[in-house]
Amino acid sequence: MIKTLKTLFKQDRERFTVPKSVQQAIPITAVYEDGVFLVGKRFSKTFRFDDINFAVAGKEDKEAMFLEYSELLNSLDSGATTKITINNRRINKSDFEKTILIPMQGAGGHADGLDIYRKEYNQMLVEKISGGNGIVQEKYITVSVVKKDVEEARAYFSRIGADLTTHFNRLGSVCVELDATDRLRIFHDFYRVGEETSFRFDLSETMRKGHDFKDFICPDTFEYERDCFRIGDKWGRVLFLREYASYIKDSMVSELCDLNRNMMFSIDVIPVPTDEAVREVENRLLGVETNITNFQRKQNERNNFAAVIPYDMERQRAETREFLDDLTTRDQRMSATRS
Repeated sequence: MIKTLKTLFKQDRERFTVPKSVQQAIPITAVYEDGVFLVGKRFSKTFRFDDINFAVAGKEDKEAMFLEYSELLNSLDSGATTKITINNRRINKSDFEKTILIPMQGAGGHADGLDIYRKEYNQMLVEKISGGNGIVQEKYITVSVVKKDVEEARAYFSRIGADLTTHFNRLGSVCVELDATDRLRIFHDFYRVGEETSFRFDLSETMRKGHDFKDFICPDTFEYERDCFRIGDKWGRVLFLREYASYIKDSMVSELCDLNRNMMFSIDVIPVPTDEAVREVENRLLGVETNITNFQRKQNERNNFAAVIPYDMERQRAETREFLDDLTTRDQRMSATRS
């Protein structure tokens, strides 16, 4: 196994204790007002970014977006784990009315006689949301890293946040960091489906009263079955994609996330240092060349000197050489992913 992956897995390995309450089942250890969370041994920070018009873009624009997305992945630190999350959640009605709907002018001094059109437009928006079962899609990128203390983690996330903002701006998207309240709202909406408007949290007041922040987000009950889990009166299941096909359509993720229900889809990106990646690919290329040499030797022993190298071996050699060229001459990086 690659040394970087082995180190990350070792850092993630923690002593397991059976939770005795619903709060203990939530692995967050501490939260800070600026949105930095301590989860086990790692500090994490979440950023929300807007969608881009990739599906309707032209071929040249798609290639430019893809190359810029590659630059984004290449900019990720090899000492951290990055999680890209697509969250299908039920919309918070009060937030929707506050941020999306057009406010009425009323009959005061600012009245312009156009409230009838504002009301009709707002009704169209409400009907559209109701027709979609109240499900909206949000996208997050979460960076987790092991640091000595929270101050060192904040300095690290400040640099990472600036890099992410720059790259997303080039993609035509807006990236903003989430504070503690925004992040806890995500957990609350996940654990307490149907109670999205009941979320209330004030970190200063919570600290003054000595309350646990988990009390504001945890469900009433949390039960684990053999192949599913139950949160309150809702049932859920986690699906894990471990192996991918040799070719994947660019619409795969959007098709998975088009289901009209509460769902979270995450992709973990673990950058591998270039020197380790080159050694790993060179070892794989050596194995492929060894297999080809053994094949040719066996054919020569049978006096079959005109034997053609099998297609699968030739393809493996070509793909491995191309991958090695990407690492050494095209300044690309290897990333391990899991979904």
